[in-house]
Amino acid sequence: MQLNYHRAGSGPTLVLLHGIGSQWQVWAPVIGRLARERDVIAVDLPGFGASPAPPPGTPPGPASLAALVAGFLRDELGVERPHVAGNSLGGWISLELAKQERVRSATVLSPAGFHNHWEARFQRASLRAARRGAQLLADRADAVVATPVGRALATGQFVAKPAWLPAAGAAESLRALAGCQWFDDTLAAITSEPFRGGAEIRVPVTIAWGEKDRLLLARQAPRAAQQVPSARMVTLYGCGHVPTFDDPEQVASVLLQGSAE
Repeated sequence: MQLNYHRAGSGPTLVLLHGIGSQWQVWAPVIGRLARERDVIAVDLPGFGASPAPPPGTPPGPASLAALVAGFLRDELGVERPHVAGNSLGGWISLELAKQERVRSATVLSPAGFHNHWEARFQRASLRAARRGAQLLADRADAVVATPVGRALATGQFVAKPAWLPAAGAAESLRALAGCQWFDDTLAAITSEPFRGGAEIRVPVTIAWGEKDRLLLARQAPRAAQQVPSARMVTLYGCGHVPTFDDPEQVASVLLQGSAE
């Protein structure tokens, strides 16, 4: 299927995958830095951003999304075995691609899939509430996030420093969360079962966790290290669940290091 994407730069190809309810623009703070050394492809996942929903009957979940993304990169862009990086749901998809050796390396930022039962319930409730709030506020998103207080209320669970988030970016994020087509089924899929098979991964993996992640709590990082024993573990200091706005230079450095293999 055809997906919406943004491409910039030159060098080894690095594909960027966003989290649930988001869009490729979440990577905008780091793309300029990455594009000096990488051919960057930031993708809107199927049913999110400006990408269409997949055909009816397509099963939701990271494995299905990984197959759709890999097929798009191969069939539409002629890209096979790129480096990949993902945040949250995008991190889980990246690990699925790594497990299948469809990528040269995977760098994942607070990846989904390492929850226990109670954390899964918390994540499901939090994301449903965020989605409902975004739908209620979407028509007046610009006014809601015009002040630092408004940005903190609207985005504080996702970023550690909401006052640093540009108002236009915050409003765009709210509208993206409100409008995504494949949210409910995808959320149910990613909170019903954890990631499995990390010990099978043979390509280089970097797992970086936001020190101040308020959605996928940082206590999940040791669990991820156990599940993917070959991974290099990194702490994103001062960063929340979506770290690209909190510290673009730190995140870009981790992504470049992770895709240097």
